[in-house]
Amino acid sequence: MNNEFSDAVRVTKDYYDSDDAHNFYYTIWGGEDLHLGIYESEKDAIFDASRRTIRQMAEKSSFVGKKARVIDLGGGFSGSARYLAKNYGWEVVVLNLSEAENQRGRKMNTEQGLDHLIEVKDGSFNSIPFPDESFDMVWSQDAILHSDNRSQVLDEAYRVLKPGGEMIFTDPMQSDGCPEGVLKPIYERIHLLSLGSPGFYRDYAKKIGFQDMGFDPLDEHLTLHYARVLEEMEAREAELRKVVSQNYIDNMKKGLRYWIDGGKKGYLAWGIFHFKK
Repeated sequence: MNNEFSDAVRVTKDYYDSDDAHNFYYTIWGGEDLHLGIYESEKDAIFDASRRTIRQMAEKSSFVGKKARVIDLGGGFSGSARYLAKNYGWEVVVLNLSEAENQRGRKMNTEQGLDHLIEVKDGSFNSIPFPDESFDMVWSQDAILHSDNRSQVLDEAYRVLKPGGEMIFTDPMQSDGCPEGVLKPIYERIHLLSLGSPGFYRDYAKKIGFQDMGFDPLDEHLTLHYARVLEEMEAREAELRKVVSQNYIDNMKKGLRYWIDGGKKGYLAWGIFHFKK
């Protein structure tokens, strides 16, 4: 364990390195991705919805049709990196905490013939281990919420971007008008004291010099996604029990219901941010 990690980062790493979490996400999320999907129907496959998110994010970039070097912050199994490398020809560095996920990601990159375009690096995006102006694009999906210093993550993203570079990301958040205290069960579940918000990210990005290229609010898809994951869990619970503990399954169901409830009440937000340096 890297001693430079904060307590919050260490908790996140331990969680995603656990066999239960690793097997759960690989089994239920479709084997490639760990992020939220964009749904055309509430019965969409989680895999298809997750792929739709990547495509919708990527098409916002001015680097479509051009060469680009991308860093994916918290890239999980490297599924998004493989999609970006395969469909856009971009070179991608995946910076991710979980060594278990990274081992699987490297194996899948090699199996799919994409390892020449993708580098997987163990580490925390609280301190990106690359020099200033190293990348054309910073990419992240539903990972920055786990940081205990989100301002620092944006600072680091700005630092490693070349002039004219772009940051495109999603994150589960609290809504800008969320009443205080109502999301305590979610905070406790992810071992943090808060979530970001659309206003926080846009205001801080502007403060440090980013140009705000727009935010697409997609709040309803957060609720749809967690409801879809819960439905899939319940339908495949017998299969899931073979690789995941019952205690993990029970706690995950409880956590998913918190997210679904918060989304239905308008306390949560989700969407695609696009900033330019």
